[in-house]
Amino acid sequence: MREDWVVAQLGKLATKITKGSTPTTYGYKFQNEGVNFIKIENVKNGFIMQDSIVNFISEEAHNSQERSKLQEGDILFSIAGTIGETCLVKSNILPANTNQAFAIINGFNDILLPQFLIRQLESFAAVKIKLKARGGAMNNVSLGDLKELSVIVPPLPIQRAIVQKIESYFGLLDKGIAELKTAQEQLKIYRQAVLKKAFEGEYPLVTIDTISFSQGGYAFKSSDFKETGEYQIIKIGNVRPGLLRLNESPAFVDKPENNVLEKYLLRKDDVVITLTGTRKKRDYGYTAIVNKPNLLLNQRVAYLRFSEKCIPKYFLYYSWTEPFKEQFFGSETGNVGQGNVGMKSIQKTIIPLPSINEQKQVIKEIESRLSVCDKVEENISEALEKAEALRQSILKKAFEGKLLSEEEIAQCKQEADYEPASVLLERIKKEKN
Repeated sequence: MREDWVVAQLGKLATKITKGSTPTTYGYKFQNEGVNFIKIENVKNGFIMQDSIVNFISEEAHNSQERSKLQEGDILFSIAGTIGETCLVKSNILPANTNQAFAIINGFNDILLPQFLIRQLESFAAVKIKLKARGGAMNNVSLGDLKELSVIVPPLPIQRAIVQKIESYFGLLDKGIAELKTAQEQLKIYRQAVLKKAFEGEYPLVTIDTISFSQGGYAFKSSDFKETGEYQIIKIGNVRPGLLRLNESPAFVDKPENNVLEKYLLRKDDVVITLTGTRKKRDYGYTAIVNKPNLLLNQRVAYLRFSEKCIPKYFLYYSWTEPFKEQFFGSETGNVGQGNVGMKSIQKTIIPLPSINEQKQVIKEIESRLSVCDKVEENISEALEKAEALRQSILKKAFEGKLLSEEEIAQCKQEADYEPASVLLERIKKEKN
């Protein structure tokens, strides 16, 4: 750290560090209009997205929640659930209130530029997330954590220069990230185009029940599950497109009854499909091929065991196409939140069925093209990870005093409001007294 910088606890620099509250706890209801009520989902990329606000409270509720009233210049920092969503409150969203997932920080402006503090908070959140990734239990940040956070305080002109340089670098990074994400979306379109082309031949159409045996899963009791055992239970969360995630919340049983084994024990090359999920997200209808022994099928997952007329991998690829999804979700039932598809709907789903040799050729054509997609997508994912690592590296250098060149620092010292941070803090202390 440079000689004209100081380190101080955020709680000593900000006059206000508190958090929001939930109006329903105090007997108030959310309504369709009124005072904006800000939740984590309303904050994206450092901004409150006004169009995304769907919860409002009355003026009475707003005035009763004095602690969580927002003011222009407040910094919001999410401290629960998704940690580290940060933004500056601006006048266009006021009046507004927020809940306890956000810390509200204010009263620091004479010492810290808002964007300089925001970037430090983002760096702080990254550290907390890394701790969690290593197995810690950190899924929230307390107000005490924030108040005790050591904050770097450079002279104001240096803060301005650092913020300007960070924003310049981040602008270039964001442009690159946007291009990478566009490429990801284009890959999704290309994958669908590959699948669509593969199944466009003049093939006979058959229903699934004419070429397979199908079976829904067994309603195992969660109280029977163990951490280890002879048979693993395949649940909804274990199935993703083309993949059985056996390490995802694994559950086992030791000695299932013979009739359970006979009916629900999966065989190699069975295709499993999830039957229940979130209706809005359509996060079900996922299919994968079984390639491990001793797997038992849980409820709301089904298996298809194909006859010699159909290669399981052929059906797997077809299940990823839009025509299959249209049929699958066309039979969807359930309430607004949860969607379900029954066994009869799957059994009567129509698929094109060429000869076995033609199926092999379709598989070969699909895999030759999708393997290229997989490699490109892997490169994109690696580039996105490197971009995030570079973002954190920039922040680290900024708060170590290594982001600005000596020439840039010398220019900062020529500005009219330059003074060492220790002098700034002492002056403000005297002014307040």
